[in-house]
Amino acid sequence: MKIIIMLNSNIIKAFTLLGIALTSLNASAQTKTGLHILKKHSITSSGGWDYVTVDAAEKKIYVSHGTQVNILSTATGDSIGVIPNTNGVHGIALVKGLNKGYTSNGRDNSCTIFDLKTNVVVGKIAVGTNPDAIFYDEFSKKVYAFNGRSSDASVIDPATDKVVATIPLGGKPETGVSDGKGKIFVNSETTNEVVVINANNYKVIARYKINEGHEPSGLAIDKVTNRLFIGCGGNAMLVVMDAANGKNLAKFKIGDCDGVAFDPALKLAYTSNGDGNISVIKEVNANKFVFIENIPTEKSARTIGIDVLTHHLFLPAAQMEATLPTAANANPRPHMIAGSFHIIEIGK
Repeated sequence: MKIIIMLNSNIIKAFTLLGIALTSLNASAQTKTGLHILKKHSITSSGGWDYVTVDAAEKKIYVSHGTQVNILSTATGDSIGVIPNTNGVHGIALVKGLNKGYTSNGRDNSCTIFDLKTNVVVGKIAVGTNPDAIFYDEFSKKVYAFNGRSSDASVIDPATDKVVATIPLGGKPETGVSDGKGKIFVNSETTNEVVVINANNYKVIARYKINEGHEPSGLAIDKVTNRLFIGCGGNAMLVVMDAANGKNLAKFKIGDCDGVAFDPALKLAYTSNGDGNISVIKEVNANKFVFIENIPTEKSARTIGIDVLTHHLFLPAAQMEATLPTAANANPRPHMIAGSFHIIEIGK
């Protein structure tokens, strides 16, 4: 009887150790997303780029590209339209309830209005100087264009296509997001802050300091937990912030980030880094965040869009060639190789 009991104890111990090992292996497997480059969609026309906007329901991606917006099918990658004469376009906002799209045209200080079904341009609105990021706030039913050189926000009523407010921001604005409950958040790149706007009266009501992040650019929000994910290209850092009070909750070393996307279903934040990768951070709960992995992309892939239905990511990129320094410009930007512009699609 004693021998049998000892044998059973050893068997139990063995199974216990095996269970721990399998659990560890399973946990290790879950630390990887399985995401990788699926396809590259060529856009052969010339011009630089900035933001992309994905319409998951309509299976479209809107790509800012120099003096036009290219529209691709997310299902096939095929070109399905162009919005012309958007000089120095940075971003694209969609107001689907009114069947309108808006582009921020940095070089001529305007926003182009276009029909979402036909892609026909139906108007243009003068805004501040060098409009950059742009988005539509469902709560207030307004379009916000953030103007880089005039350091303010132009608030557009899409029902009338008039600017109804201009909000001084006290710094160079970058990406803006909404909590869907009456607050707008926008990065201030030159002051290392998140500026908070009351969407009801268009007033700045708070300025949240980003303690260990410099030159914030990319921004995303989890509206359920009220957490902001702030990509800071100046020191390659992602900062997680409580949108209710500005408390800095976590920070992660990433890369030369310009864009951030958040998947609300998977609770994953993605930063697009010009170094040639995407950093992935998992939101375990409202106060716990863990680094998952870096996914290889390409150098120059600095901005990002997400399809929240397929969970695919889309990043503009191009092949670049070095430019020789001159007396007037010791650190010139590299030039894009003609015909090399494309969209990288990331998925499983």
